[in-house]
Amino acid sequence: MTPSRSEPAAIIRPDRANLFQKRHPWVFSGAIQYFEGSPTDGQIVALRDAAGQFYGRGYYNQRSQITVHVLTWEDQPIDQDFWRGYLQRAIQARRGEFERGDSPPAFRLINAESNGLPGLIVDRYGEWLVLQALTVGIDQRKAEIAALLMALIPDVRGVYERSDADVRAKEGLPSSVGLIQGEEPPTLITIEEYGLRFQVDVRAGHKTGFYLDQRENRRILRESVREFRLEGGSVLNCFSYTGAFGAAAWAGGAGSVMQVDSSAEALVLAQQNMSLNGFAVRDQDFITGDVFRVLRNFREQGQQFDLIVLDPPKFASSKGQVERAARGYKDINWLAFQLIRPGGLLFTFSCSGLVDADLFQKIVFGALVDAHREASILRRLTAPPDHPVALTFPEGFYLKGLVCQVW
Repeated sequence: MTPSRSEPAAIIRPDRANLFQKRHPWVFSGAIQYFEGSPTDGQIVALRDAAGQFYGRGYYNQRSQITVHVLTWEDQPIDQDFWRGYLQRAIQARRGEFERGDSPPAFRLINAESNGLPGLIVDRYGEWLVLQALTVGIDQRKAEIAALLMALIPDVRGVYERSDADVRAKEGLPSSVGLIQGEEPPTLITIEEYGLRFQVDVRAGHKTGFYLDQRENRRILRESVREFRLEGGSVLNCFSYTGAFGAAAWAGGAGSVMQVDSSAEALVLAQQNMSLNGFAVRDQDFITGDVFRVLRNFREQGQQFDLIVLDPPKFASSKGQVERAARGYKDINWLAFQLIRPGGLLFTFSCSGLVDADLFQKIVFGALVDAHREASILRRLTAPPDHPVALTFPEGFYLKGLVCQVW
């Protein structure tokens, strides 16, 4: 396809052309010299230089700091065949998830830039798909994408939208929640994860309803309870949401599991999930409150645990929030180090993409020093293979975790 002079085009500044050799999918306004034509928000534009050299093609949004999201580096049209091909490629890459044996299954089907589809997240929960359209370009095409997904995955009964992430405001978009295609999902969808069953609220739960990116880390925690002979021990699951890490600890043989979250509604579902799997449910083991305050209260009471999980929400959404986030991560890790019995384990995470793995490790190290404890890193954790990170898009690496043995 030869770029047409009638096609809207972003003309790249000569001194920024080398950036496109790295094939990063974000084009900021500073890289654009001028526009040919008058593109509207969401419209496909070509990327080229003033002499006509083609670089790529993507969708435009004047309201966003990212002026163009690149969809392809090849000179091809962005039509239905394009969308179908990229969706098929993402589905094919997850053959292992379809064959893993969990019934009903739950996994990430489309992972935005890292699957070549900037702004598009799709998670599967049994017979339903949950779609997030995080950019104008995807928002305008979500109905077409939903129809293609249902055609490509015959056993899917419906596509539900959960486009209520804060990032939509940066695109000039309001929140959008509701059915896009097919049948409405039930109030709760039951999924299976390595033999454990969980009820998921895809309509109002966090993200698309469940923290699918922690699946393998929950399995590792379950195995670690046995490996480090913590059977019968006490576990504290902080920022527990609906209790998935707690269920993994029970399945590994923990003697008691305490779950702490700021949301009473989430803890009600956590109790239901424990009952669903035949685990003990005691009201005193489900604490509604601020984790920082709860940990301080435990320290004052002299309470200790054999394993603590720290899986907080994102603390930094912009560069200006990184310093404050670092203080928050240090504080909760400092408290946790003081509450772990010698030989116990700390599973600590950050999902803030702006806090990279090196910085996170330094923060945890600082917390350890201030707590006057000793610890070794046993494992480094991240998201599972259904959450790939494109080599050309390092920003996609957001989830990092450490398993530390504390002395």
